[in-house]
Formats: sequence, C-alpha cells, structure tokens
Amino acid sequence: MKTHEPLKIAAVVGALFATLLMAGCGALPDKPTRSTLYDFGPGPATAPARAATPALQPLALADIEANTRLDGTQMLYRLGYADANEVRPYGQSRWSQAPAQLLRQRLREALAATRPVLGPEESATIARTEGRVPDTLRVTLEEFSHFFESPSTSVGLIRVNATLIRTAPGGDRVLAQRSFTAQKPAPSNDAPGGVKALAAASDAVVADIVTWVSQPR
Repeated sequence: MKTHEPLKIAAVVGALFATLLMAGCGALPDKPTRSTLYDFGPGPATAPARAATPALQPLALADIEANTRLDGTQMLYRLGYADANEVRPYGQSRWSQAPAQLLRQRLREALAATRPVLGPEESATIARTEGRVPDTLRVTLEEFSHFFESPSTSVGLIRVNATLIRTAPGGDRVLAQRSFTAQKPAPSNDAPGGVKALAAASDAVVADIVTWVSQPR
C-alpha cells in the first residue's frame, strides 16, 4: 500500500500545478485595444481633368504649418456648451496622419485640377534652371476640432490662414492674405460623426482657397 503513496502525491501535485496554471492564464491582461484610424476618405474615384483655359501658372505649395496641439494624430473635440477653451482628445480614435498633412493632400489634389502644383524642391529647381520662382501658397492650420454646440448638436470646425507670396529680386512680397473658416454638421455626436464633419469642412475650405488663389492679381 505504501508503494502507491508517491504516485498519489505526484498526482495531487500535478493537479494543483494545472489548477494554478489555468488560474494564471485567466489572470493574463487582455490585449491592448487598438486605436481606430481615420482620414478624409479616398476622394473622387477619378481625378478631374485639368482645365485647359485659362492657363494658370504653376504654384508652389508649402507644407501646411499648424500649432503644437495639431502636430500629432489625436482627434480633438471641444465642449462649447461647457468650456470651449478646453481641448479634449478622443481616447481610441486617431487620424492616420497629422491634420495638416491630410489637409495638404486634399488641397494639392484640388489645385492640381487647374494648374501644375510644385513642392519646395521642384520650385527650387525651376528657380535654378529658368531663373524664375513660382508664387508660393502658405497655409497655417489654426483650428481643427469636433465642436459640440450642445450635448446633442456638433459640427466639424476648421479655420486656416492663407498667404500668397511672390518672390522677386528685391525679396518676398505678399500678394494676398485671407482667413478661411468652415463648419459642417456632424451626422452623429461621436468620433465617426466628427470625422465626416471635419472632412466636409476641409473640402469646403479647400474649394474656397482654390477659388481665391485663382483670382487674377
């Protein structure tokens, strides 16, 4: 009878170890929740044909500048009915790129439908080879948030400042400068609704900038 005692002890120890192992596995932390990434959508299925007339001169589009709070990819909202001065981030919703980069992509696409659009390096190449510098459009993104006017009403709010600059032998000269603001209603009072509203507001601002910059000067 005693010869079976080591086997019984081993069985008890094994069962206890298995129980502890199962308990330990159940105590493991859940995988961290991944943030949902958003952008402005794919845009038109086909790019609009560039207008043949009137012939518009090439335009250099500088990188869009933004204040520090808009440098990252956080999706921001404001509770205007509580404290409009406080900027709050959505916890699990982020932009795929910084808002300034998303806005520049949309603006470049829209401008390219009417004229050649150059980056800083392309503009510098023209300056070296042809002895002329295309006008430069500089844009500063000042506000880009999902703004709650009340607990049940919200809009996508965007505000930018645009400056058109001409470089001459005597130095840079400001041809025109203007601020643009747009707000579009959100279809829902959450992050997905804010995304749709901000995308629509961005498209409205882009359309206004394209019209403004195309005016003869």
